[in-house]
Amino acid sequence: MGIHRLNHAVLFVSDLARSVAFYQDVLGFSRVPMTPEGFAGAAFMQAPDSTNDHDLGLFEVAGAGPSPAGRATVGLYHLAWEVDTLDELSATAERLSAAGALAGASDHGSTKSLYGKDPDGLEFEIVWLVPADKLDEGTLAARRRIGRLDLDAEKARYGGRTRGGVGISVPA
Repeated sequence: MGIHRLNHAVLFVSDLARSVAFYQDVLGFSRVPMTPEGFAGAAFMQAPDSTNDHDLGLFEVAGAGPSPAGRATVGLYHLAWEVDTLDELSATAERLSAAGALAGASDHGSTKSLYGKDPDGLEFEIVWLVPADKLDEGTLAARRRIGRLDLDAEKARYGGRTRGGVGISVPA
């Protein structure tokens, strides 16, 4: 089975309107008018610049409590969405911070990552990948540790508008 990419994810949420507003207002997703009849408690969302018909399905479970996954049960830890530039990653950090949804930021060597939590506490990652032609031994070795992300230093090193993932997740 040759997998090319993740097409979409589906999340159970406790308040559909609140979750739709979060993904629209903070991450720029748009609502796609494709909810089947009889599914009033569902919404389908598309990320900016996505070629998928939808990237996220949200299904309301009214009155549900927070997920114990990772604390008391097994379950999904997080989803990761890739952005094109460090400028975009930086702007996303500002929006997440303003919404009180920024949970962390890490330098994984070849990836620069933000971690956020949606209104139900479901975690996600926003990541910029170092382009293949900019990978060096130090960057590759740094994948074995988790460091503090300094976005200003990364923009000075790679350029804020340098397209990430080229030669890795994006064809060269």
